[in-house]
Amino acid sequence: GSGTGKSVTIKNIIGLIEPDSGDILLDGQSILGARGAKRDALLERFGMLFQGSALFDSLTVWQNVAFRLLRGSLKRPTEEAREIAIEKLRRVSLKPDVADRLPAELSGGMQKRVGIARSIVLNPKYLFCDEPNSGLDPKTAILIDELINSITKENQITTVINTHDMNSVMGI
Repeated sequence: GSGTGKSVTIKNIIGLIEPDSGDILLDGQSILGARGAKRDALLERFGMLFQGSALFDSLTVWQNVAFRLLRGSLKRPTEEAREIAIEKLRRVSLKPDVADRLPAELSGGMQKRVGIARSIVLNPKYLFCDEPNSGLDPKTAILIDELINSITKENQITTVINTHDMNSVMGI
């Protein structure tokens, strides 16, 4: 049900917030308290598709996708990060010409695809999807479900989906 902590649990697992108590283990290793490059190495195993896509309005689409590749210990040269971003955009069926647009110029379904591209930019081992179909029309929701399903299978990753949409659950 609503308000039971599903999204908070995911945010704890991926390191956006720290739990008040307890521990979070990844392959037997605590991710709590990890800092800097060690934290980045642990967290690069996770991809996250946020409910509202959580795109940065002031960044172009490719910069949103490449966000984790443009800073910190995972930083890559700008041109390389852009190429990877465009490759991931293609994977979610978006043409390279959207790369230089701003998120506000895209439909809700396209923004969701950008969010998926960002979530797989580091080829994660685990993908978390928080209400992936929120705000989408039924046809687009089915396409997003199919996309998440195919990415999960083709990359052999574990995907956790938090949703209230039982049609989505049954479809996946």
